[in-house]
Amino acid sequence: MDAEKLTNALYEKMSAEQDKYRAWLVVQPPEEILNHTAEYSTREDILMAMDFIELTKAQVSTLLDSPTPLADVYKNWSNMDFNLMDNITAAIEDRADTVIRQAEELCKAPLYKESYEYAYQHGEGDQHIASNRANIACKEAIEKAVSGHYHDNCLDVKAAVRDVVKRFGYERMLYVLANTVQAQGGDGRVSQSNKKWAQSIPVVFEGGKRDVSYLITRAHSGLLDMFVSQARHEFLLRQPLKAADIKEEAERILKRFQDAREPNSPNGTHYMAQVSPDFLARAKTKDTDRLMSMLPFQSLSLSTLEGRKGTYALILKEENRFQSLVLRRPSVKKKLQEKSAVSAAPSAPGKSKSKGQER
Repeated sequence: MDAEKLTNALYEKMSAEQDKYRAWLVVQPPEEILNHTAEYSTREDILMAMDFIELTKAQVSTLLDSPTPLADVYKNWSNMDFNLMDNITAAIEDRADTVIRQAEELCKAPLYKESYEYAYQHGEGDQHIASNRANIACKEAIEKAVSGHYHDNCLDVKAAVRDVVKRFGYERMLYVLANTVQAQGGDGRVSQSNKKWAQSIPVVFEGGKRDVSYLITRAHSGLLDMFVSQARHEFLLRQPLKAADIKEEAERILKRFQDAREPNSPNGTHYMAQVSPDFLARAKTKDTDRLMSMLPFQSLSLSTLEGRKGTYALILKEENRFQSLVLRRPSVKKKLQEKSAVSAAPSAPGKSKSKGQER
């Protein structure tokens, strides 16, 4: 008899042995059945393994010689040095790691800002689907963060925003928030500032309709408004200052100097104005230097004050407070470069002028 026929014979013998064991087990008291549940399950697994295991002819023949090959294999298995709990623990950890990995991959999906119709036409359907799933996950994370950080009628809005940003970043979080605020148009609990901001964010519509799958619905509008304000503020603090921002801060400080009726420093020797904490959070050294150069005061200094929070701009009380800002004029070099670039650029067809026409 060849090896295949021997293996089939072994399987049939072990199967018959399991049938006999099952028939005995089912007539036992419930407590006895429970005592043998693990054994029965393992014997079933052994039978299943016989479908794909490859044994030599000698191995099969040896097992066939036993009157109870299935019981023999089970006994050998039960005496092996292994820990079932280790296997269970490994399965739990593996499943958790898999879920974490899938969540991380989901969060890393780029924000897709086109409709599904566009994505389909350009072979980018997978990117659209992945981005939409991430939007939904972000929406759920915002709802969970607002709920989880609301205690004793108070929302720890900084912690809530931090939780969401850590997973999804600012771009996707602000996109989901803008989509929701736009949909809440008439809700008086949402500030006009946040409504105006939301309208400045282009949100994709599908077939002329808003995608409601990632609308935030499980958060109180008032709490959500706080969340939006904090998210916008924290995002702003990460943006580099522009020339207009520096000029605006200089104008604000100058106005504070001029509005003071008398020297307002603790010892009465200086006029002072607090520098915006937001400005300082965003400013680099060159930005602070530019601010100082725009304020037209010889005695100007930036300093902290004992017993007070923040950084202050100070000038001696003898200084003329009613001077104008020193605004940097465009450099001659820059003007020449711009003029040279314009001259070098090709003229638009049909719009060139002859020298005679120019005269």
